Amino acid sequence: MGTFTISVPSAVLDDLRSRLLRTRYTAPSSAGWGAGTDPGYLRSLIEYWANEFDWRSAEARLNSYSHFLDRGQHFVHVRRDSTRPPVLLAHGWPSSFIEMLPLADLLDVDVVIPSLPGFLYSGLPDAPLTRAAIAESFHTLMTETLGYDRYFAFGGDIGGAASGWLATMYPDEVAGLHVIHGPFPADFDAPPITPAEQAFLDADEKFDESDSGYSEIMSTRPDTIAAALVDSPAGLAAWIIDKYRAWSDCGGDLESRFDKDTLCTMLTLYWVTESIGPSFRQYLDYPHNTPRSTITVPVAVTQSHEHPFDLFPRSIAERAASDIRQYSAPGRGGHFLAFEEPQLIADELSGFMRSIG
Repeated sequence: MGTFTISVPSAVLDDLRSRLLRTRYTAPSSAGWGAGTDPGYLRSLIEYWANEFDWRSAEARLNSYSHFLDRGQHFVHVRRDSTRPPVLLAHGWPSSFIEMLPLADLLDVDVVIPSLPGFLYSGLPDAPLTRAAIAESFHTLMTETLGYDRYFAFGGDIGGAASGWLATMYPDEVAGLHVIHGPFPADFDAPPITPAEQAFLDADEKFDESDSGYSEIMSTRPDTIAAALVDSPAGLAAWIIDKYRAWSDCGGDLESRFDKDTLCTMLTLYWVTESIGPSFRQYLDYPHNTPRSTITVPVAVTQSHEHPFDLFPRSIAERAASDIRQYSAPGRGGHFLAFEEPQLIADELSGFMRSIG
């Protein structure tokens, strides 16, 4: 395990700024965000990124945390003076470790924030990138690299799904699981699907009709779209911020949840690491995933407030997990809940961990 410092060469930043200043913008196909990222907003963000954003200040803030690399795995390690088990915080797509930093600041136990395989400074495995493979890499980090005997896992999206696999693969070491998207069962064979469950499944299918284009492309032609995004920072920004606006609980006002400095920090990290293409790997490899067995460790759910998960019934989680100790739907905070509402999550996660011991 080696310490790691984020240090972007000036030449890379100069090239980025040159590309931003030469951006060509598309004409809008629809009013505002009706057809994807609003070209007018994109122009304002690109101009800020090129002319006002201070990467060196952002870099210094990120380096105020302790970063490490081990066997191709990047992670942040926040140590506390605590004898209680630590917690692993796992992000999803299109996110990064910075999503979890505000939450880490509020916790009073050791915190480990890995970058998912293929994201930013973490490499990809040789085998297919399944949720189980991610879980295995996380468990190796927590037990072999850092020497923890027992730990909690928290996450959402891909990170939440991988944490679910952690709980089923390593129940003796995973003290508890906390997720922001209620876990899904392997099937709905028994008992019969309830009306509330069917309403959620129908809403999820309908939502996919208008939102799944990105995943269809990344699942079937990742190298094609990655070629465009790794060469154009404006294209990269448009691809990512579309989801930050659509999936967060921002009411259509992206900067009510993510200010321009936060967006530019995240985008710069994706740009300088050239990792947008590798971040797609888990979409391409998704068919290699197998059904996950029932989660038997203690589970807490703080349900994100994003459509269609605002309709997600507890009964679906109960099909997937046999020991749900805590369940809430606070009605605020979306796909990036740990960043959007860090105090809320800190309170619920801390209470859950203390109840387990």
